[in-house]
Amino acid sequence: MEKNNFHTVRGYEVLLKNKNLLTSSMEDYLEMIYRIQKEKGLVRVKTLAEKLNVRDSSVTKMVQKLGSINLINYEKYGIVKLTEEGEQIGEYLLKRHIIVEEFLKVITNDEIKLMDVEMIEHNLDPKLLEHLNQLILFFENNPDVKERFSEFKRKNK
Repeated sequence: MEKNNFHTVRGYEVLLKNKNLLTSSMEDYLEMIYRIQKEKGLVRVKTLAEKLNVRDSSVTKMVQKLGSINLINYEKYGIVKLTEEGEQIGEYLLKRHIIVEEFLKVITNDEIKLMDVEMIEHNLDPKLLEHLNQLILFFENNPDVKERFSEFKRKNK
């Protein structure tokens, strides 16, 4: 998993501006569209349905909703493309996911369950997310402290 230092305020502003419009499900779709678009360049309804384990018809409905608020363009032959704003939000959502996952790894030293990340990420205030990222960076830059923390946890189980 790549390490991301996410410090831009713009990502937070874009998400907060749209927060009242976006449900957790919409966020999941935008994050996945962003992931696929970043990896393959082209996002198809069928691919999105497979990645999210939903039916094509569910994807079509969500794509229409996201299109109605100008976060994606839905083209002929089932091709989905993020708008500039949709891409900014998608990038933020992926970075948010990575930060939560990395934070859970730091505090647990265990294999992280995707469900835990998904349940937490939708309910984080951007300021708290920034603090979590700072804590992750602190541990990365201070491996001795991270080791002492791990040792503390082992002793206090």
